[in-house]
This record gives sequence, C-alpha cells and structure tokens, in this order.
Amino acid sequence: MRRHLLTSTTALVLLLGASQAYAGMDEAKTFLDTEINGLSTLDRSAQEAEMQWFVDAAKPFAGMEVNVLSEGIPTHTYESTVLTKAFEAITGIKVNHQILGEGEVVQAVQTQMQTNRNLYDAYVNDSDLIGTHSRLQLAVNLTDFMAGEGKDVTLPTLDLE
Repeated sequence: MRRHLLTSTTALVLLLGASQAYAGMDEAKTFLDTEINGLSTLDRSAQEAEMQWFVDAAKPFAGMEVNVLSEGIPTHTYESTVLTKAFEAITGIKVNHQILGEGEVVQAVQTQMQTNRNLYDAYVNDSDLIGTHSRLQLAVNLTDFMAGEGKDVTLPTLDLE
C-alpha cells in the first residue's frame, strides 16, 4: 500500500510538473500568434525554440514577484498591460509594473541609490541618470554579467553585434 501511494504521488508530481511546463509553451505560442505574428526576423520554429528556452530558464524563478517602476509613456503602458501578463503566463514570474510621472520615477531612483533601500527591483528610466548610476558605482556591466553570473539567464543566441 505504501509503495502504491508513493508511486501514485510521484506520478502526480511528475504529471503536474509536466503540465506546468506545457502550459508555459502554450502561452508562449499564443503570445507569438497574437503579439509577434510576422514581426520577427526569426522563422516560427526558431521563435518557438527561443520561447522554450525562456520557459526552461525561468523554472527556478517560478512564483517570484518583481517590482518595476517606469514613467508613463505609451511604450511603458504596453509593457505594463500586455507584456507583464504574457511574461507571467510564459515564465510563472509575476511582474508588478507601476507607472508614475517622470519626476516621481527620478525621485524613486535617486532615493533608492542614496539610501541603498530597495524600493523597486528594476527601473525603466531615461538615459539622464546614466552618469548618476556610474558615479555611485551602481551601474552593472551587462557584458560581464551575461558572460558570468547571468549566463544561465542570458539567451544563448543573443547577438549584440
């Protein structure tokens, strides 16, 4: 009886785990159909392979929440209303994307940098603050990050040249 229960439980866990990964790809395919639909330089097979990579790379982070702040411009509204929902459906990572005025975003960025108190996990801000990030030694060299600590979460086919 105990062995049967263990086998049944193991099968259920494997089945549920497999269905979660499959659901991520279903959502990814829907995203490709509705949002990308012909706008990519990649063929459909390459698009799906890339999406599968994102589904797999996100598994260790499923259930995580990320708080992002950006200023209210149409691009950021699209990111907040469309891309965050698709990202969560595909990866299992929830993005709380708050949009404020430019002055409030600058204030939040500066407060976080000066106090070292985490207000948001990420900011989408103007290039005006690049010098500030650098002077406070809070800028991350993305080339080094993608080759080192961030290698597992950097798309292997990413071509920056």
